[in-house]
Amino acid sequence: MIDPAGRKIDYLRISVTDRCNERCLYCMPESFKDWIPSAKTLNEEEILAILKTSTELGFRKFRVTGGEPLIRSGIVSLIGKMIATPGVEVLQLTTNGTRLPELAESLYHTGLRRMNVSLDAIDPDIYHHITKGHVEPVIEGIRLAKRLGFESIKINTVLMRGKNESQILPLLDFAAELDVAVRFIELMPVSMTEMLDESHFLPVAEVQRKIEQDDFLESDPICRGFGPAKYYRLLKRKVVVGFISPLTNLHFCESCNKMRLTCDGFLRPCLGNHQETSLMPALRPVFDQTQLKELFLETLQNKPLEHIFRENYHPHRIMTAIGG
Repeated sequence: MIDPAGRKIDYLRISVTDRCNERCLYCMPESFKDWIPSAKTLNEEEILAILKTSTELGFRKFRVTGGEPLIRSGIVSLIGKMIATPGVEVLQLTTNGTRLPELAESLYHTGLRRMNVSLDAIDPDIYHHITKGHVEPVIEGIRLAKRLGFESIKINTVLMRGKNESQILPLLDFAAELDVAVRFIELMPVSMTEMLDESHFLPVAEVQRKIEQDDFLESDPICRGFGPAKYYRLLKRKVVVGFISPLTNLHFCESCNKMRLTCDGFLRPCLGNHQETSLMPALRPVFDQTQLKELFLETLQNKPLEHIFRENYHPHRIMTAIGG
């Protein structure tokens, strides 16, 4: 599909979080109260119907996200069915990694080969301070995924001044040890209220300068994904590092190729814009594929040229509700 700016849109990120249970402590802050009732979230049949319809419209690349997707009941089976859907060329997973020790092998057997793991710190105390969770199962899960033979494992680290500057070099060392890529991502205003203060913002350029004081960055020409990251190889550590700079890169949106599907059935053409289209009228009470395609096309025609993060943006939903 081609949007009004002439960009080819062929990448759909699908949030599959289905309920709040005891595992939500793995993906939501302790104070979070804006839960979506299970009855209002997409069921497996609806997710697969949307997936099939999107492939008929030209989508080829898909990412399963959350919240935390691995807390969903039946997630391994769902991912297997998604991979087997005709027209799906690539399916990837973004996870916080807390359930990888128990699920990585089953996920591998579905045919899943690509995953991104959120890891904002390698130090247990700093990780716990940021997430309220424990880093040990995440590290164990990444190591297991590497042993199993996943083709692409990327560590995603959100940069937070005053929180994890000290973790940049240790994370690079960890990534080098396992020969996995690490990506540093500028903090976007789609987080908790306390993180919206500009004092927490740490620009990519500053991090690059910090790394260059310890290693040498060489531009990496290999295509390593379908998103906006710019990749380099560190000559000393021999590890790939990517930088995602939605705030400081003024050309960030020019090559955008994606839309997002929230867990409650809203199609969102831009992460940094409040516009959403509910797909529920085409799903309930009766599935109507013609209407579903029309809603996709209508949303595409309204895809903005760029995000509005720089315009004193405040989220109506946080990232965990939109889908990572």
